[in-house]
Amino acid sequence: MTTPLVLASTSPFRQALMSKLGLPFITAAPDCNESPLPHESAPELVQRLALAKTEALAARYPDSWIIGSDQVCVLNGEITGKPHTVEKACQQLAAASGNTITFYTGLALLQPQSGKQSVICEPFIVHFRELSAEEIRGYVDKEKPLQCAGSFKSEGLGICLFDRLEGRDPNTLIGLPLIALDEMLRKVGINALC
Repeated sequence: MTTPLVLASTSPFRQALMSKLGLPFITAAPDCNESPLPHESAPELVQRLALAKTEALAARYPDSWIIGSDQVCVLNGEITGKPHTVEKACQQLAAASGNTITFYTGLALLQPQSGKQSVICEPFIVHFRELSAEEIRGYVDKEKPLQCAGSFKSEGLGICLFDRLEGRDPNTLIGLPLIALDEMLRKVGINALC
């Protein structure tokens, strides 16, 4: 492959997912404002931010294909962010107990020199089982999901919080929809299998 891939993220989770494709890539931290705009829906927000992350790196990597991703979760019509504290994580999980959360993950691919780009939003639905206060506190103490949207890590013990999952690609829940990314890359001539 002559054009390097750049993952616009320093997230170890996204890096691990990207590594699954077996394609060479580098990572870089994008610098962009992630504040939602007034009246912006969750799908609009994640698509805009995924593209903004790629654009933030365009001047540094003009010959590369830049991959950006952003994710939010929505519970009862409200965007739920990262908890940052144990108390907030317990509150988020209590609200999710017996409920459904929809994750929206924006994915963007940009080649700055040509201006070629594609952007999508991949939804993923998580159905939580009924959780006791003791289970919630035990989970938060064990896994410390304070930097995770929704207050859980599905790739770890968080799987025990769920009744079922709905979506095209379980990688979406972790933050990088690989099936959609593979489709985008193949359309521009980058095939992980060849």
